[in-house]
Amino acid sequence: MQFASPLAEGRLVRRYKRFLADVELASGGTVTAACPNTGSMLGCCEPGSRVWLSRSDSPTRKYRHTWELVEVRPAGRGRPVVVGINTGLPNRLVAEAIGSGAIAALSGYATIRREVAFGEERSRVDLLLASPGREDCYVEVKNVTAAVTGGVALFPDAVSERGARHLRELMRLRDRGLRAVQFYCVQRGDVGEVRPADAIDPAYGRTLREAIASGVEVLAWRAKVTPRAIVLDRPVPVACP
Repeated sequence: MQFASPLAEGRLVRRYKRFLADVELASGGTVTAACPNTGSMLGCCEPGSRVWLSRSDSPTRKYRHTWELVEVRPAGRGRPVVVGINTGLPNRLVAEAIGSGAIAALSGYATIRREVAFGEERSRVDLLLASPGREDCYVEVKNVTAAVTGGVALFPDAVSERGARHLRELMRLRDRGLRAVQFYCVQRGDVGEVRPADAIDPAYGRTLREAIASGVEVLAWRAKVTPRAIVLDRPVPVACP
């Protein structure tokens, strides 16, 4: 996925009210940008961090800028890495990778539908893959930005009852004989595996382990993130020690 126009660079002044961020632009002046991430953004919202914003010219938008990327310095490492924080992008990133055939485990389906209602808890699956004569494949996508030492990415970065609910829905699909996939889209290129953040949300970790035991497939891919584009470039394992 390439950004439609060049991103504006700046420095984060503060993130507040979950949905807003004040940014001092490199070109001069300070703007309030929409923050498209309702999580804690663990390790990704330190004041003074280098950030990049997209801009919309829509007259109906209250905030013309949207926070897209942040440069972070991983714990225990010296080299900074650019992280994509926009939770509205992972579905698109994963759909593009599936459509191009990059993700072999999810290749060969004729159609990809997004945001399809399903389940018993009023859920919507992110991607529904279908082909004549083949069982449907339900793919739930989660955005991963948090990481700790040793190149380990963590999900979630805050308590996520919604995430646990989606896992329960995937387990019910498996009980019906359908293919169910939990897909972690890691918007950073410096990690080697994904783990459940048991210290943050132990209930989610327990539910993930139950889902795996029930036959739900779990995949994770990390992305190459730059101010020009974000592309899923390689799979990483999901570890549940």
